[in-house]
Amino acid sequence: MMRVSIFVPDSWHHIKNLDNFFTRIYHFHQKNGFACMMLSECFELIQFLFVVTFTTFLVNCVEYDILFANRAVNHTGQGQNPFERNKVTLPDAILPSQQCTQRIQENSWIIFLLIMAATFWIYRLVKVFCNVMSYWEIRQFYIKALKIKMDELCNFTWQEVQDRLINLQREQQMCIHKKELTELDIYHRILRFKNYMVAMINKSLLPVHLQLPLLGNVVFLTQGLKYNFELILFWGPGSLFQNKWNLHPKYKRSGNRLELAQNLSRVILLIGVANLLLCPFILVWQVLYAFFSYTEVIRREPGSLGARRWSLYGRLYLRHFNELNHELHGRLGRGYKPTSKYMNSFTSPLLTVLAKNVAFFSGSVLAVLIALTVYDEDVLTVQHILTAITVLGVVITITRSFIPDEHMVWCPEQLLQCVLAHIHYMPDHWRGNANKSETRDEVAQLFQYKAVFILEELLSPIVTPFILIFLLRNKSLEIIDFFRNFTVEVVGVGDICSFAQMDIRRHGNPTWMSEGQTEASVYQQAENGKTELSLMHFTIKNPHWQPPQESSLFISHLKEKVQHDAQGGPSTQLLLSEAPLCTSLQSNESGTGPENLLASVLAHPILTASGLQGRDHRFIPPSSAASAAASVLASLSSSHHAHPGRSRPHGLLPSSVYPETTMYHSDRTIINSMSHSDSHIRSNALHSEFASAEMSLHAIYMHELHQQSSHPQRTSGQWQTSVPMRDLHSNTAFHSHGCHSSNISMPAPAHLGGWKEEEEEEDQEINSGSTPTKATPHSS
Repeated sequence: MMRVSIFVPDSWHHIKNLDNFFTRIYHFHQKNGFACMMLSECFELIQFLFVVTFTTFLVNCVEYDILFANRAVNHTGQGQNPFERNKVTLPDAILPSQQCTQRIQENSWIIFLLIMAATFWIYRLVKVFCNVMSYWEIRQFYIKALKIKMDELCNFTWQEVQDRLINLQREQQMCIHKKELTELDIYHRILRFKNYMVAMINKSLLPVHLQLPLLGNVVFLTQGLKYNFELILFWGPGSLFQNKWNLHPKYKRSGNRLELAQNLSRVILLIGVANLLLCPFILVWQVLYAFFSYTEVIRREPGSLGARRWSLYGRLYLRHFNELNHELHGRLGRGYKPTSKYMNSFTSPLLTVLAKNVAFFSGSVLAVLIALTVYDEDVLTVQHILTAITVLGVVITITRSFIPDEHMVWCPEQLLQCVLAHIHYMPDHWRGNANKSETRDEVAQLFQYKAVFILEELLSPIVTPFILIFLLRNKSLEIIDFFRNFTVEVVGVGDICSFAQMDIRRHGNPTWMSEGQTEASVYQQAENGKTELSLMHFTIKNPHWQPPQESSLFISHLKEKVQHDAQGGPSTQLLLSEAPLCTSLQSNESGTGPENLLASVLAHPILTASGLQGRDHRFIPPSSAASAAASVLASLSSSHHAHPGRSRPHGLLPSSVYPETTMYHSDRTIINSMSHSDSHIRSNALHSEFASAEMSLHAIYMHELHQQSSHPQRTSGQWQTSVPMRDLHSNTAFHSHGCHSSNISMPAPAHLGGWKEEEEEEDQEINSGSTPTKATPHSS
């Protein structure tokens, strides 16, 4: 593996591969510097070596007949206690090194596997060595060019590092094709290929939806399948890109699209066959890795398999264009609890009855075994008694996870809207159908069980070749057309996905406030308002970015609409005063200021529709979540214009509210009492939370307007069905308004007393982009 660039000491002028350079700078920051990165890579090498060596030892060097006491062992040494002569010790079950070596040498299959493993390990070793050299240069760049010491790296946000990169471009022309870099330039370079993947998922181009007998529609996207998609399309042999930043010219012309589709189909077939041939080896590795990674965790915490995680498909479906990893992970992390509560609001009465009785019988047997063990520890020597205790404990833990909390009350519609506030995307047909199992199943495709994740990764080596050969090949012509129609060349940046430009005129949707501003056909429109929401997200996360004229027009139009709708909405002070009650209604713990404000916006329509009186004992007229969100957004905007000199997060922190509310005042007091470094960290965290809250408000507001535009017959308050406050503790009221408690329609309770999983790595992605100074679309 060759280094992509050679730097002159203390000079970073004219860097050839800026995609790779900016990506490494980003990874260096996110992975906490040189020492952490290199230590992690060294341990990965050691881990692979350990798995291979330990597995070989277990297969060839252990005498299992002796270990399982199927064959007697007689210790006849002098002074040996007669009662211990037949006692099996661990060394008795381990073969001598000479005999172990002989077994390995006689097994040609083991030798072949060891040679393959050694070859792969040497390749990884060379790659780690190259990474050490490359990231050492990045370390020097941080210290000498960005003036960031390694012991202070954790105190800097990515936005601050990015600002220093932009300033450095003015001093040293890292990119010689442009005098100045923008935030969008850097995002495009880091996320060049990722934006293509997000767009292809958005347009349903990649074959990840499978129709299976009995199971119906199943989403299947694993790390292995995603790796093959990227290998075929972006950087593998025969891929569409001739280098890391330019699409091959022949794919930009429409004249030979059929021939190019045939060539792509042939490449997909070859890679699919290669996957089929390597399937046994990859499968063995997946099984071994899963066994060593999860067995101890399952034994210690059997319920961990019932925990949920965002699926790989969910991460791509919910991702904005131009959204970096840490931004996505933070957003989905904030949505984890609301989504878990929504999924837990679905219970099966039949499954609950079975789970309670299985838990009772298993618990009874386990109690007797534990009592006998306490009375006489020799019970543990009985064959399989420990196995029985362990299995019964696992069964009880699993069955109890199916028994709902009998005192918890859920409102699926409110919970789903709270989920929307964080994930920002959802299909239109979820609205008003939050209590239906079909909606729950679709959410489960985005938010899967960890057990499902493990099972999919284990099946991936088997399923992936068939998806490539029989499904992806049929998409060859559509893929060729997609890259031709949705690739633009930006001067000084290269070829990028046109969706990543967030161009409202070219990819906007009229039902998402783009009416009159977009010229996009249905084929050119991004689905689910992704263009509009991505533009707002990027603008909020990068407040210094100057959007193009069309994007600025859309943002101005949105602000005008917010100001108009805010006139009929509640005041920000009223929403803040309702925060404790609103968080309680949504079964949320007391959170930070931004979280409480968001909870108030979501629950305010319920309170007003219920005849709740204000603090001045006057009736508060009913309002929708859209008007409540507009009121807060307008307050933030007016605060920005009224106090332009005040320090606020991204120009969004309400200065008018800041000194008047105790939650902000307490944060301010804490910050003032900290050291400068701690204050800097706390201030950045608070600013980030407010920026995320503002984006959540925009997502709620824009979804409400989209529904009014797409379904004018629906009322804007459909999500906030009236629930009289006097009936909030009435089971009948909850059922009639889409809320339910987990003890309703349940039988009388039985009194029982009550893969090394990592975030996706993107080291292979060398991406690029820019606000175009000149963009030429390649249309057919």
